[in-house]
Amino acid sequence: MKTTYPKPPTVRSLFSVMKTTRIKLLAFAFITSFASLKAQQIDTGSYSYSLQQCVDFAIQHNTSMQNAILDQQAAGYKVKEIIGSGLPQINASSQVQEYLEIPTSLLPGEIFGGPPGSFIPVKFGTKYNANLTFSASQLVFSGSYFVGVQAAKVYQDLAQKNSERTRIETSADVSKAYYTVLVNNEKKKLLDANVERIKKLSDDTKVLYANGFVEKIDVDRITVTYNNLTTEVANINRLLDLSLVLLKYQMGMDQSANLSLTDKIENLTFTPETIQTGKFDYTKRTEFQIYDLNLTGKRMIMKADRFGYFPTVALFGSMVAQAQRTKFDIFDTKKGWYPIAIVGLQVSVPIFDGLQRHYRIQEDLIGIRQAQNNLLFMQRTIDMQQAVAKVNLQNSAATLQSQKDNMALAESVFDVTKKKYDQGVGSNLEVINAQTALKEAQTNYFNALYEAVIAKVEYDKSIGTLK
Repeated sequence: MKTTYPKPPTVRSLFSVMKTTRIKLLAFAFITSFASLKAQQIDTGSYSYSLQQCVDFAIQHNTSMQNAILDQQAAGYKVKEIIGSGLPQINASSQVQEYLEIPTSLLPGEIFGGPPGSFIPVKFGTKYNANLTFSASQLVFSGSYFVGVQAAKVYQDLAQKNSERTRIETSADVSKAYYTVLVNNEKKKLLDANVERIKKLSDDTKVLYANGFVEKIDVDRITVTYNNLTTEVANINRLLDLSLVLLKYQMGMDQSANLSLTDKIENLTFTPETIQTGKFDYTKRTEFQIYDLNLTGKRMIMKADRFGYFPTVALFGSMVAQAQRTKFDIFDTKKGWYPIAIVGLQVSVPIFDGLQRHYRIQEDLIGIRQAQNNLLFMQRTIDMQQAVAKVNLQNSAATLQSQKDNMALAESVFDVTKKKYDQGVGSNLEVINAQTALKEAQTNYFNALYEAVIAKVEYDKSIGTLK
């Protein structure tokens, strides 16, 4: 093949290269500056996420999720490891020996004319010996190996399903934490409105008291109510911060990050889907798939034990080079090494093992029956979970609607009572009682709202739609 050498550069080509290089450097500087600016924007630690974005973030940063993904990767390597045991195995070894005493052999004395029964000690060998060995083997047939490869792939699928289950659990935890923040946000809004309302009432009452239209006890009552509300607002603020801490923890987000939520609680629907009894596809539930893979694995184990009755066939070969020296000059290339080479076929046939394999297969059969029972138990568990989750969601939705109506009614009563008080036909005590009833109705509403969103998450999880 003809070798082509590059032409020497000319002055024009050098100038062109310098010009191109300068343009590239300027472009690189611009890109670097833009990337640095972009990095500074990202490093501010401010996030405005929807629920789905929070779940996606958790999938990448949650520790349990990361470990599940690592387990899945490890399972993939385990499959390759098992497959590798059936590929050619090549090894090399070297050994150098120095005989401090050369072994002695006894030869019959009759060979050298000695009396019968006598022996003559003779030393054979050299002081220094060395050998270099190369060996190779290849599995030709092994039923247990082929089944083992299939079982390893089942193990890999099981690790994948465990990863999916962890993903679903992570999604459920993040969803609950996300909705908790939303509920606390709504509760804070109503409490702030209550404080503003009572603050105005307190200011008006103080003016009336200054003009002699109400008593001191009326001012004190309003002040107590106002102080209680401000304390509750401070508590809900701390609770809101704590719920954000929990959400960041579930997401695997740094606690110093600034996280705001974009979803709205009013966009949630609490109507369960219609499921035909007996028609549910159990494979939608990752737990069922795991139990099904466990059953497949048990069958693989029994199949491998049965293949143990078949012979195992393997090819092997080795090449050995030996050196024997009276002096330590084994690396002298002028002196010879003596080769030995062999190839062979090894067939291992099990004949009788004390019925160990027979009883092991009986144990495998019991394991398969247990796995079948567990699979049936999981089906019944899924049916039960769906029935319970559906009833809980229906009850929670009904309770939520009732508490929402109660809250609207309590707010209407407060407005009417406040108008009567402003017109001088109502008492201060009636306003405080109406405010207390309103606050209680709001508390009941938010408790019902929280129970409803949790029931919604559990129901979606039970029917396999929470991803």
